[in-house]
Amino acid sequence: MTLSASDLSIADAALTSVAEEMGEALGRTAYSPNIKERRDHSCGVFDANGTMVAQAAHIPVHLGAMPAAVRQVLDLAPFAPGDVLALNDPFLGGTHLPDLTTIAPVFAGGDTPIAFVATRAHHADIGGMAPGSMPVATELLQEGLVIPPIRLIDAGKPNESAIALIVRNSRAPEERRGDLRAQLAATALGARRIEALVERFGVDGLQERFAALLDHGERVIRSVIAEVPDGRYEFTDYLEVQDPPPPGTEGYRHFGAPIHVAITVEGDSMHFDFTGTARETALASLNAVAAVTRSACYYAVRCLAGRDAPANEGCYRPVHFTLPERTLVNAGPPRAVSAGNVETSQRIVDVALGALALALPERIPAASQGTMNNITIGGYDSRRSRPYAYYETIAGGAGGGPLRVGRSGVHTHMTNTMNTPVEALPLAYPFTVERYELLPGTGGAGQHRGGDGLVREYRFDDLATVTLVTERRELAPWGLAGGEPGTPGRNTLIRAGGSTEDLGARAQVSVGPGDRIRIETPGGGGWGVAASD
Repeated sequence: MTLSASDLSIADAALTSVAEEMGEALGRTAYSPNIKERRDHSCGVFDANGTMVAQAAHIPVHLGAMPAAVRQVLDLAPFAPGDVLALNDPFLGGTHLPDLTTIAPVFAGGDTPIAFVATRAHHADIGGMAPGSMPVATELLQEGLVIPPIRLIDAGKPNESAIALIVRNSRAPEERRGDLRAQLAATALGARRIEALVERFGVDGLQERFAALLDHGERVIRSVIAEVPDGRYEFTDYLEVQDPPPPGTEGYRHFGAPIHVAITVEGDSMHFDFTGTARETALASLNAVAAVTRSACYYAVRCLAGRDAPANEGCYRPVHFTLPERTLVNAGPPRAVSAGNVETSQRIVDVALGALALALPERIPAASQGTMNNITIGGYDSRRSRPYAYYETIAGGAGGGPLRVGRSGVHTHMTNTMNTPVEALPLAYPFTVERYELLPGTGGAGQHRGGDGLVREYRFDDLATVTLVTERRELAPWGLAGGEPGTPGRNTLIRAGGSTEDLGARAQVSVGPGDRIRIETPGGGGWGVAASD
């Protein structure tokens, strides 16, 4: 069956709308501000082999890695109507432990699934050594509860023991239960919508549309890659890894964890080779699993395509990888990986775009802020008599590009979340955002300036533990074509008595009433030489 362009467009819109509606249901019914307000979740539709055929416009780091999770749960077959599978293990298809994935098979009268639908949502706490489950850790088990592929719902009957285990391992159990229910509701909704499409197109018709859309995605991306000049393009950037001080030395820091990529373009295919990247580290949780690295590279390639290009796994077929094992871009157990998902993924995008800029200098922007500025806060809320855990990422500056200035105060690249409204926080937690504004002049100068970072300052009413996982506090986002780098960020602890402490890129601190944490996020790099006065 050969589908016309209009039939392809209709099928793509129908399947994408399923994922979009799942996301709306998940966001509207979730309990935590991180999912409800920030929309830190993603949804997709997959064929019977676990190949992604449609996704919502959600979070790139989630979506590029989700097919690996769906294919992992295939080992739990046979399936039955009403099943829901779940996992968060980063080494079995997850990204990091707070990202819990739910997957449901869809049936059409037969004994085997015709499709799958999936959600992935970042839970504000899933256990571990610090509130928020993103500690400055050295091994995976310090980061929280590890969930291999399991049946969360068995033929429509909830696995109450598994649900109780997940909830009991969180510092905010009722919030976990509510967010998990929201995911299950969204998954069930997606299954119903696919069943409705079966009634519309028939089983064979739907599967033919799956195949046609994947082939279309491959054709589009091959045509995009074919526009890139053949060649080998290399770029290196670094993560800010703080080594232990050598004996007799205080304040020593070494920022020498390179991520190196060589992109080879040959005809309509592209190969990413990360040989030369630093070994995985036990000093921080900056290790990325292979699925996260692939996801970041897929995102960079997809950025070369137009707005109307499809977003399915067929787009990935022309993209190939060399990922050396036990490196920062392909870590293995038992390494900690929470920051690999949120921070190293951003640096992988930076090096991918830096390499592509050598091939396409008139299309690629300068580096954006290069971090998600992760903050987790947890403790006991004495006013509401309950424990709590809170997580969010913070926006910064986008890089200036060949055509325009960079935007200020936005989430960039591998995060596609929203800012949590400051008005929502004191209604649910014992802290307040006292300052939240752009930082003028932090974007790099150039013909097209980088976007400005911002400052977000928290004031605490109770004892709490705060963990910061950030990057670009020493190494600035780079400019391109003669543009200046953006201003690095800064994390500062301000005690109630007035003393201050620079917290560096990553820190875990205890705070009390009246203490404040100030986070200044990086500006984006500038593009082009600034006009002289």
